[in-house]
Amino acid sequence: MLNLLSNSTCEMSFRFQLSYVFLCYGLYFLNFVALIKPTTVSSSISSSNGTDEQALLAIKFQIESDPFQFLTSWNNSFHFCSWHGVRCNTMDQRVTALNLSSLEVGGALSTSIGNLTFLEELILDNNLFHGTIPRELSQLVHLQHISLYNNSFHGEIPGNLTYPAIRIINLERNNLEGEIPAELGSSKNLLELYLSNNQFKGTIPRSLGDLADLRVLSVSDNFLEGSIPEELGKLSNLEFLKLSSNKLSGVVPMQLFKISSIQYLNLASNHLNGIFPSDFGLNHSRLHTFVVAENQFFGSLPLSIANASGIVILDIGANALSGPIPMNIGNLKHLQRLDFSKNPLGSTDSTGLNFLTSLTNCTNLRILHLNANNHGGALSSSFANLSTKLTSLRLDKNYITGGIPDNLENLVNLDNLAMSQNMLTGRIPTFIGKLTRLEGLYLSGNKFIGEIPGSIGNITHLSVLEMRGNVLDGSIPVSLGNCTRLQGLDLSHNRLTGVIPEEVFGLSSLTYNLNLAHNLLSGPLPSVVVKLKNLGSLDISNNRLSGELPVSIGDCQFLEFLSLQGNVLNGQIPESLDGLMSIQLLDLSRNNFYGIIPQTLASSFHYILYLNLSFNFLGGEVPNEGLFRNSTAFSVVGNEKLCGGIKSLQLPECQGKISSPKNNAGFKPLSKRVLIPLCIGFLIFLMLAYIYFCHWWTRKMNISSPVTSDSSPGDQYPKLSYTELLQATDGFSPSNLIATGRYSSVYKGILKYREETVAVKVINLQQRGSRKSFIAECEALRNIRHRNILKIITSCSGTDSKGSEFKALVYEFMPNGSLESWLHPSSSNLQQPKKLNLIQRLNVAIDVATAFVYLHHCCELQVIHRDLKPSNILLDDQLCAHLGDFGSARSLLLAIDRSTHIRIRTRTIGLVGTVGYVALECGMGGPTSTLVDVYSYGILLLEMFTGKRPTDSMFKEDFCLHNYVKMALPDQVMRIADPKLSSECQNVSGMMANQTQTRSRGTYRFEKCLASILHIGVKCSAQSPRGRMDIAAALMELQAARDGFLIADEKANKDD
Repeated sequence: MLNLLSNSTCEMSFRFQLSYVFLCYGLYFLNFVALIKPTTVSSSISSSNGTDEQALLAIKFQIESDPFQFLTSWNNSFHFCSWHGVRCNTMDQRVTALNLSSLEVGGALSTSIGNLTFLEELILDNNLFHGTIPRELSQLVHLQHISLYNNSFHGEIPGNLTYPAIRIINLERNNLEGEIPAELGSSKNLLELYLSNNQFKGTIPRSLGDLADLRVLSVSDNFLEGSIPEELGKLSNLEFLKLSSNKLSGVVPMQLFKISSIQYLNLASNHLNGIFPSDFGLNHSRLHTFVVAENQFFGSLPLSIANASGIVILDIGANALSGPIPMNIGNLKHLQRLDFSKNPLGSTDSTGLNFLTSLTNCTNLRILHLNANNHGGALSSSFANLSTKLTSLRLDKNYITGGIPDNLENLVNLDNLAMSQNMLTGRIPTFIGKLTRLEGLYLSGNKFIGEIPGSIGNITHLSVLEMRGNVLDGSIPVSLGNCTRLQGLDLSHNRLTGVIPEEVFGLSSLTYNLNLAHNLLSGPLPSVVVKLKNLGSLDISNNRLSGELPVSIGDCQFLEFLSLQGNVLNGQIPESLDGLMSIQLLDLSRNNFYGIIPQTLASSFHYILYLNLSFNFLGGEVPNEGLFRNSTAFSVVGNEKLCGGIKSLQLPECQGKISSPKNNAGFKPLSKRVLIPLCIGFLIFLMLAYIYFCHWWTRKMNISSPVTSDSSPGDQYPKLSYTELLQATDGFSPSNLIATGRYSSVYKGILKYREETVAVKVINLQQRGSRKSFIAECEALRNIRHRNILKIITSCSGTDSKGSEFKALVYEFMPNGSLESWLHPSSSNLQQPKKLNLIQRLNVAIDVATAFVYLHHCCELQVIHRDLKPSNILLDDQLCAHLGDFGSARSLLLAIDRSTHIRIRTRTIGLVGTVGYVALECGMGGPTSTLVDVYSYGILLLEMFTGKRPTDSMFKEDFCLHNYVKMALPDQVMRIADPKLSSECQNVSGMMANQTQTRSRGTYRFEKCLASILHIGVKCSAQSPRGRMDIAAALMELQAARDGFLIADEKANKDD
């Protein structure tokens, strides 16, 4: 028993020991694992953290500039999660946000950005990053917010940026190009998409309509074309839509106007059209901003718009809207800006301004622009009950009568008051001086009488004062000298008398212009004119100024335009005028200046376009250097004591001029045998010249000249500086680029001084031949004024901000673009193509022919355009054609070939014009005549009505557009007609009565008219110049074709 117990005890002891051993080993193993596991996890985290750190260092390595040293903290001394702009999650220490906004850092964005795989936010706003957007961004599957706003990234948007979690994409204000990727439409969680102020082309992707949660879509200030996709009307959550400043066209989808969630809608500065829905405003309680200015909307304003009671900004300016302004417009009580300008809205009768009474309810109104409407009647007393917060009031270019209401003085916060070009009468009230915050006061083109009130000197903030074209008398107020911020002053075309106050000439702030022309001002030009050192244009012509020209005027080195003609100034022309370093036009004609022409004027003016010294009492030798070598750059006629100069002046040789012995060597007096025939020959030449002149003058008087009566550009616009053009085009922004050519780039701009839209043609002086093109265009357009020739407003020739030479021409802006864009719209416009019907095309053709009749037959010197093509024909808002681009033009000194009656000049070396439109004789170095334009015109006619370019791939070797049309005449014209015209012919026939005979008559008239036009085109584009018809004859035949078609059409409609 004892042994058994003893054995049992031993066995239990063994088991206990064994268990103890296992327990010890188990505890040791657990302790080992506990020690090992943290090391393993720590190693894993360290590895991932190392990837993020290396990616950040790679991004820093690509940074080229860090002016404020924000990235100095990005080093091994600190944990990368504490680096400037870096945010990590707390659990894994992974980078989730990188925000470097507004640090002014610059460089490329490293492709290592794609290694920050946990990144949720990437904010790089307001920096100097450049290069392309890395495709590696597509690896950031957690990214929710990317903003590269206001940098210099270029290239295309990577098509693989379709993040499943992305909510905000902001790529505004870069240089991105290409098309907007359709793949963006697959980012289903996207809430905000900003792509404005880039260089995107193509159309707006329809796939964006699939972004059901989208709240913001901003793609303004690009080059997008085509129509607005109807799919955007499905975005029921959209709050902000900005499509302005593109090239969008067509009718705006009605559904877009019915999105009830919309708060901001901006479609301005496109080519959109259509009407507003009759119920617009009923379901727009959240609408805050509605801007559709500078489009082609038509119809009337719906009464329901007054129900959108939350509107703060309502801008529908520069459209074709008509009819009355709703009387309930005052229901928009939150309105701050109301712009109805440049629409035929309103009524010219006495009730035309009654709607203004309702606007007294808009107590927050700050901007009210009703200029260029059809408002008539007088301004009532309720007018002055408008909001005292009003800062800008424009009523110019209307039919408003009566005087300025007395209680206008209540609008004490006005900084801009424009009432020009109305029919206002009475005196300018003295209380105008109480509007002390005024910066711009425009009262030109009315019938104001009396004196300019002296209280105007109280408006010390005044920047621009215009009172041109009234019946004001008395003297110029001395108190104007208090307006020390004045930049532009125009008091021309009045009856002002007395001397010009020295206080006015002492306004050193004047920079735009000082125009006192066409008054009755007298006295001398004061020497304080030297204070006008920053002035660009000074016009005191056609007054009664006397005395000598002050020497100090030569210190006005920024003066570009100086006109003193038509006064009684005397004395010698001061040599100090050579200090006018920027002068472009200098007119001292019709005065009493005497003495010699200063030799320094010959070479001092680097940018001079014209110097007029005519009709004075100047004498001595005319310089024959510098500008005096070009007879078209100056005039000295009417100075009987002048001599010498270049031969074309035909002045007598200066007496006492000593010839060199070398030139006199061997000289022998002419014998009578030689001298008598020479004299007889000279008399015969004079007689023939007189007969030719009489014939030319009679012919000119018999031709009804189509020249418009517009005044010269200088009378309406000031000369512009580089700075003004820079501001007008927003720094020559790519978003304002209209077109580019071999020698120039054309930008759309707005002249702040006139608030007028213009086209600015900037010459590329680096291109060989550009200077010659610029000079040719200036010379061609200098004396041309015609309703069908693109109006040149002014020119600019000076230096840019870098000191480099700068040249530009400023033209009237043509809102309907070129004929090229109508005949051959880009592929992106196929859904809503531009269309010109038969009569519209014919009217354009007649307009162009009319312009050439003027150039070829009604100008003192014939002008040959030499580069006629659809892209050089521009259409205004009424589709009236204007011929442009005279960079290849030439004026002819005529030599008549009596056998052919063709006016020719010397041979032209080098091909001028555009392939397909240029006549064969130009390419062969033949004589240049007006018939080269006739040829180009014929090709243009054929292209306009067939839709075929002369360079179409179907035309090869001897088969050309001319032969293509000639073979189809006269019975197969519908086979070769532009398909758009063919469909129009079918529509015309279909609108007739159902009888087959009536329909066939309609088709016959259409085909007959088209055949007549194409026949003229074929005759004009004959290969031989002798076989071409004169442009005047072509014009008459085209007018006959149009009139015949319209008369027959009208008669058919009456018969039906």
